[in-house]
Amino acid sequence: MAGSTFGTIFQVTTWGESHGKALGVVIDGCPAGLTLSEADIQQYLDRRKPGTSSISTPRREDDTVEILSGVFEGLTTGAPISLMVRNTSQRSADYSEIAGYYRPGHADYTFDAKYGFRDYRGGGRSSGRETIGRVAAGAVAAKILKQLGISVCAYTRSIGPVEIDMAHFDREAILATPTAMPDYTADKAAVSCLEEAKKNLDSLGGCMECIVEGLPAGIGDPVFEKLDANLAKAIMSIGAVKAVEIGEGCTVSLRKGSQNNDAFRMADGQITKATNHAGGILGGISDGGILRIRAHVKPTPSIFLTQQTVNKNGEETDVNIKGRHDPVIVPRAVVVMECMTALTVLDAMLLNMSARLDPIKAFYAAAETV
Repeated sequence: MAGSTFGTIFQVTTWGESHGKALGVVIDGCPAGLTLSEADIQQYLDRRKPGTSSISTPRREDDTVEILSGVFEGLTTGAPISLMVRNTSQRSADYSEIAGYYRPGHADYTFDAKYGFRDYRGGGRSSGRETIGRVAAGAVAAKILKQLGISVCAYTRSIGPVEIDMAHFDREAILATPTAMPDYTADKAAVSCLEEAKKNLDSLGGCMECIVEGLPAGIGDPVFEKLDANLAKAIMSIGAVKAVEIGEGCTVSLRKGSQNNDAFRMADGQITKATNHAGGILGGISDGGILRIRAHVKPTPSIFLTQQTVNKNGEETDVNIKGRHDPVIVPRAVVVMECMTALTVLDAMLLNMSARLDPIKAFYAAAETV
């Protein structure tokens, strides 16, 4: 199966299945000398693990990470870092009957069409549990970015019809609310909507947003490796994401150029912008402003209402899906978006180190004096 590796210099490869023995990731290209512990990674994994609130799947997993290689005496060695999380709460019997039919909204049919075979236990590689490896690797990337003065923060912008009020934005609420909303009032309304959807055996979709602060101007490339293009690919690779916007996204198609252009100005001797409609990227390259990305997530396809489908014999049939499922994907996907953004930004920054000759000469001149 191709396509499990992401990145050019800071490169990650995820492995494992939803109902296999374990899942994990191998990180290649992490610089030596980074202080790294399992606790650094665990705090990110805890944000996406199941069974933590009334609006997440009741599947209980500790999602405890183990560092298998690449770290010695608390420091990265420059060797590949292997991270593993064991599965401990599989109930594969819940999925045995779906081996014979295709669940609406899932990758069952497309996997069969491509491979002629699929792991029907929870979706295999198409399961949301695959994102464990992404989050573990993203935690490492975010720690490196933090040392460079760059922060990455994602949160839930909306669930169903309920959207946050940016005037009430509270960053601490992201980790304190079950919806990962930075607005306590919106969180309460969203939970109410989700309880109603659960009562009706249904699910909801939503929107998540990620902001990157402290990113300098000049990161990214102007043609096929545009920073926004790579971010869009990274975020779209998260299961259930159906649309990605940079800056003010689709809204800009309704404006005039005079309304949408961000005027440049000087502030404290630095070039800045009066507005940030572009979302921190111009021509595929960061402009020094706040990077803003939004992702729209479809409703959880595993619902308990009777649905129509087709079985492997080509016969139409009704199905009632069993198992343990989230009524909304967004809150647990927020940290996945944050980590995929961190991975993309860090990789772009490492690639950018070869963009000019002078820094290369300065680096090796300094190395000769060591």
